[in-house]
Amino acid sequence: MQEFRVAVKALILDKDNNLLLVRRSKKDKIAAGEWEVPGGRLEIGESPFEGLKRETKEETAIDIEIEQPVNVRHFTNSDNVIITMIIFKCKALCKNVMFEDKELEEFSWETISKAKEKINKHYLKDLEMLEKLV
Repeated sequence: MQEFRVAVKALILDKDNNLLLVRRSKKDKIAAGEWEVPGGRLEIGESPFEGLKRETKEETAIDIEIEQPVNVRHFTNSDNVIITMIIFKCKALCKNVMFEDKELEEFSWETISKAKEKINKHYLKDLEMLEKLV
C-alpha cells in the first residue's frame, strides 16, 4: 500500500515583507540543492500548526507566528509518497537563522519577486498567492 502523509510549509515574512528561502543540501534525497521554504512532514497525529512550528524551529532555529493558510496541494512526491501539503503565511519573530540539521545548507531573505526567480518552480503558485495577501 502506498504511504500517505500530510506536510506543511511556511512562507515566512520579516517586517519588510522579505521571504525566507532555504537551500536544501546537495546530498539530500529530495530536491537536492533547490531553494524552497521551511517545513516538512507531520508526525502521525500532530496538528499542522504545532508541526509547522516544530519543523521551522528544527530547520532554522527561528520562531514563527502562523497567520493564515495560503494554499493546499495534493501530489505524489518523488519518493512515491502521497502528500497533502498545507502552505501557510507566517511572520518571523526573529531573523537569526541557524541550521539545526543537515537537510539545509544556506538561507536568504528575498523580496517576493526575487524569491520567484530563485525558488523551486513547484512553489511559484504559492508565491503568487502570497503576493495578493501582502
